[in-house]
Amino acid sequence: MLIARLWPRGRVSVPLLARTRLFSATAVRQSAPSTGPDDDTLARTRNIGIIAHIDAGKTTTTERMLYYSGYTRRIGDVDEGSTVTDFLPAERTRGITIQSAAITFNWPPTTVSTSSSQSHLPSAPRSSTPHTINLIDTPGHADFTFEVVRSLRILDGAVCILDGVAGVEAQTEKVWAQASAYAIPRLAYVNKLDRDGAAFARTIKEIGVKLRTWPAVCQVPWWEGGRGRLLGVGDVVGRRGMKWERGGDGRDVQVVEMDELDRREPWLAKEIERGRAALVELLSEHDDEMVEKFLEAGENHQAIAPSDITDSLRRVVLHHPQKIVPVFGGASFRNIGVQPLLDAVVDLLPSPGERPDPEIKLGQKTSSLQALFSGELELPGPAPEPKKPKALFKPTPKALLAPLQACALAFKVVRDPQRGMLVYVRIYSGTLPRGAALYNTNLHQTERAQRLLRMYASDAVDVESLGTGTIGVIPGLKHARTGDTLVAYAGVNPKTGPPDPIRSLQLRPIEVPPPVFFTSVEPDSLGEKRSMDEALGVLLREDPSLSMRVNEESGQTELAGMGELHLEIARDRLIGDFKAKARTGKIDIDYRETITVPSRLVTERRESDIQGKKSVAECSASVAPASDVPTASSTSSDDITTTIPLDSSNTLTIHHAPPPSSPDPSLPPHLLTPLTSATSAALSRGPAHALPTHSIAVHIHLPAPLLLTTPDTVAPAALSLAARAAVRTALAQASAAGANSVLMEPVMLVRIAVSERDMGGVVHDISAARGGVILALDESGSGEAAAGASASSASNDAAAAAADAADAIDPHRIYAPPDPFTSSTASASADLGAAVAQGLTQQRTVTARVPLKEMVGYLKHLRSLTGGRGTFVMSVEGFERMGAQRERSVLGEIRGEGW
Repeated sequence: MLIARLWPRGRVSVPLLARTRLFSATAVRQSAPSTGPDDDTLARTRNIGIIAHIDAGKTTTTERMLYYSGYTRRIGDVDEGSTVTDFLPAERTRGITIQSAAITFNWPPTTVSTSSSQSHLPSAPRSSTPHTINLIDTPGHADFTFEVVRSLRILDGAVCILDGVAGVEAQTEKVWAQASAYAIPRLAYVNKLDRDGAAFARTIKEIGVKLRTWPAVCQVPWWEGGRGRLLGVGDVVGRRGMKWERGGDGRDVQVVEMDELDRREPWLAKEIERGRAALVELLSEHDDEMVEKFLEAGENHQAIAPSDITDSLRRVVLHHPQKIVPVFGGASFRNIGVQPLLDAVVDLLPSPGERPDPEIKLGQKTSSLQALFSGELELPGPAPEPKKPKALFKPTPKALLAPLQACALAFKVVRDPQRGMLVYVRIYSGTLPRGAALYNTNLHQTERAQRLLRMYASDAVDVESLGTGTIGVIPGLKHARTGDTLVAYAGVNPKTGPPDPIRSLQLRPIEVPPPVFFTSVEPDSLGEKRSMDEALGVLLREDPSLSMRVNEESGQTELAGMGELHLEIARDRLIGDFKAKARTGKIDIDYRETITVPSRLVTERRESDIQGKKSVAECSASVAPASDVPTASSTSSDDITTTIPLDSSNTLTIHHAPPPSSPDPSLPPHLLTPLTSATSAALSRGPAHALPTHSIAVHIHLPAPLLLTTPDTVAPAALSLAARAAVRTALAQASAAGANSVLMEPVMLVRIAVSERDMGGVVHDISAARGGVILALDESGSGEAAAGASASSASNDAAAAAADAADAIDPHRIYAPPDPFTSSTASASADLGAAVAQGLTQQRTVTARVPLKEMVGYLKHLRSLTGGRGTFVMSVEGFERMGAQRERSVLGEIRGEGW
């Protein structure tokens, strides 16, 4: 937190971290730990992530953290493309984060902390001693949400950055929900308070209302004269003001105590006292120890020691579910407020040892790592080998676990041009030494970790080992994928792996969201297809949120992802990085055609001459819509029917008399095979538009003499020709009688999660503009859950509504300092709370059946309709007939494309 070591008393400007300029990036990297950490080292480790909506200032804040810690000598700029964590060419060109980047630094820097005598005091906060911070900068764009998910899976804490002008945005809500799903403790940092229109108070209330977490205001903005530009922040916990030099690099901070603030900025001193009282009251509602401290201080909010408030904040942050989030403020681009945020990361967020025990699956049992190592989880021993005494073949659980050196989770795979495939891992137990044999319990394969690396964005340093709680990289693994569990077991047989049940040990996997955007990928020539497929394989291994399939009907290779920008980046990497000669385009919709009326019975006769032998075959055929039942006149009561299902909901029914002098009434194979293949060939091209057919019932009638034949007397080719001709003629008759065929199109079952405020526009767009059919309108507690869940029952809806009401936070009860452009009166605060509450609406799920053609590119349109907050998932429902107007439109497009 804010301590005397970093914020010395007095009014003079203090070169806060002047000596960190002696630290070069090389010096920090050489000090990276390379051996397994002891308990003290583990307690001084923080694995954190930066999460936010796009353009909230994540990378800008990260650059200041690296600069003040001594990792870098200059501050990188996103607009100039000189940042450390955004090192990909596409990131620097677009000015956004595309893939998460890991980097390690120390806070506070070693030279500053070791010279402080207060670091050895019993009451000194954690931030008085050096801590190792493993930081992951995550993307903010919704298309790269999987990067956030797999980073959160292995993190111990997170800093959620909010734009002080925009407030809580769509992706902020999404990443907050994802962090809640993994029980990640969070801090909030309101950035960009230097900009016109910045509203700290409104953002604070939106945190409570939209994120459903009580905001604990730990800092208040220090505006010049209470109305002007941002000068610094007021420390509510330490009861002091912190002022940054205008135009400086942020290292020099002027610390002003309360007595001086009373004379210079009385409004700020008063607001700090109001904030301190509100903070103590909020903590007292959720922390019993704070109540005791409050009573010991004579019920004086201002008399409680800052260290006691820091301890209380830490307890509520580590509580699950997290109901209180500490909120800090600043302007990272102006170099204001980053050092106190780093102190809060060390003081309030947990170490790896303070996180809940990792979940594991061992065979059919679900438990935790701690239960496994403590012996609480019963381990079945391996089966005894024959011809050996039983006592020699049932090792104790302790003996089974003794050779287990390390257990790690692979959470990311990256292809590096110089180093090859890099597998990012989080070590959950033990120490992984260099050269250890790693057994992949998901793929049941063994690979050797020839090298171990610690990553610093695009740079890497070799280390001898990776200890518990650390994040490292293993280069050269050929098979490991995102979500795989890797175990190092001493003396493991590379072919068989460790003994049961260790070989089935798996950590909780990383869930991959379903794709919602599609494009086609085609090689420039047939000779380039192999290289394109290999490049796509590497791309899909790197990013499991991409998926690929080959459309059997069109032959197209279809690439699916999380959005338009996601696929655009994948295309650029495929062509630019992997040098694949390919192109992308729109996917081809698999249209079908069908008939609306049945045909008459058509008889065809064919002759064939094979090696001088003439063969004659004859059969009759009729077709009808699949829903029609054949009339009695076309089927004799004595006939035997054989029904065969075909592709695209087509069916073939063969009618024939019982074979004479044969106990088996079934059709002989030499007749069944050519009839089936001929019918499938005839149905592959419709009579009107040459499209594959759908939902057609074919009835073939065989004459009795044909049943007396043998494979030697009737050629399968002749029978196939006759059946194919009869089916095609019947299709043409049915099409002509029904005034042409009817087109069918694939229809998707879509579930859209939107707020009640946006539901009307979405429903109108689906039903009126996209030709969809609304099936249900359901309530849901969360957009993420609603998008992936099926229609819920009325009782579940009532339970969800009750849970929402219980979790709802009244914005009028949230303390927030007044913004410069608002009044500080109680009525103004009430108006702000009412305005924020009015913006909160119930989440709803719209279930609809929509043509696939209308869902291509729908994600971008949905985001524009809902302000970026709408989400959806879809699955194939089947094929449906088109209306006349829609059919004319689709036929026009097909013919315009060269059909």
